[in-house]
Amino acid sequence: MKKLALAVTVLGLAVAFLALTACQKGNEVEKSKSIKIGFNLPLTGDIPKVGESSKFAAEMLKDEINAQGGLMVGGERYPLEFVYEDNESKAESAVNAALKLIEQDKVVAIIGPNSSKQAVPAGGTCNDNACPMISPWSTNPAATKDRPWVFRAAFLDPFQGPVAANFATKKFNAAKAAVLFDISNDYSKGLAEIFREVWEKKHGEGSVSAFESHGTKDQDFSAQLTKIINADPKPDFIFVPDNYNQVALIVKQAHDLGWEGPFMGADAWGSAELMELCGKDCIGQYFSTHYAAAGATGKTKEFIDKYNAKYGYVPDDVAALTWDAINLVLQAISSAPTYSSDVAKEREIIRNSLANIADFDGITGAMSFDEQGDPIKCAVIVRIDDDGQFVFTESVCPDK
Repeated sequence: MKKLALAVTVLGLAVAFLALTACQKGNEVEKSKSIKIGFNLPLTGDIPKVGESSKFAAEMLKDEINAQGGLMVGGERYPLEFVYEDNESKAESAVNAALKLIEQDKVVAIIGPNSSKQAVPAGGTCNDNACPMISPWSTNPAATKDRPWVFRAAFLDPFQGPVAANFATKKFNAAKAAVLFDISNDYSKGLAEIFREVWEKKHGEGSVSAFESHGTKDQDFSAQLTKIINADPKPDFIFVPDNYNQVALIVKQAHDLGWEGPFMGADAWGSAELMELCGKDCIGQYFSTHYAAAGATGKTKEFIDKYNAKYGYVPDDVAALTWDAINLVLQAISSAPTYSSDVAKEREIIRNSLANIADFDGITGAMSFDEQGDPIKCAVIVRIDDDGQFVFTESVCPDK
């Protein structure tokens, strides 16, 4: 009897082991069939809210698609697997994150970085390693220029600069401008220079009364703001193409120094955290951006409502642009007849498909793409109302 019992026990353990092994192999098979996409995001550092917005939008979209069994490619569904790397809001960390996603995680495409300061160097890394990358938020032309593997979902600064200049001229009846920007940020420096060039062409040499810079880590802007306020001729407004965390400090300090004129901002103002940091000081100010949440309709409103219900706040432009960027990649993948298990081959398929997308109807607007992988799309001017909402003022579209 003891021998029989022992035999039964051994047999039971063997069956259990085989079942466990089969289960593990089954999981490995399922995982190998997944579509692995990487995210190069600022989850810590100077602009962590940007990383959070992107990750929240990504998780919401992934959950929706995986709830349907995955993305349909060639008649078969593949679950999505997202890998997140923190670039710490630093250029060198963005390059390292890109390399890890490409070489170790073997992702087929990368979403991000968002800020041009990280997207420009990381874009070079992705292009050199033949991995498709799409930046949701970067507006500096250098991120994609002559890089066939790099794309974006945002408009460019050579378009945004004239939008800001023309609106400020009209809205503020302005002839003189001042500019304050981050000298070490590709986005801020590039947009400041484009704005100055456009403004002086429009209003004449010397119409930019002050052109002041600061560093990324600066907290005290009183010296630069004092020069701006005391400039001769006096500026009619201050253009600040800075990230939202810097904007909050600049606007508050300008008011403390007695500035009563308006500010004109750019799309890096558009974080959900801006009003938490800036409060009443930012009420009534204007900035150019990618979409306006207040008053949105159709599928844009559906996205906003779902995001708000899930995460407890209205999604900013970074979240919306990330949604569009991911869907561009998914459209490129699903348009192919099959999904290749060969990572290098699948990367090439995705890149070629992205390059051939002629038109895309995103929640940040309809867009088509030029030969550099840059979208041709409209910009939106928003006003910050008394409730701190970003309210649509007007839309400005490229000349066709």
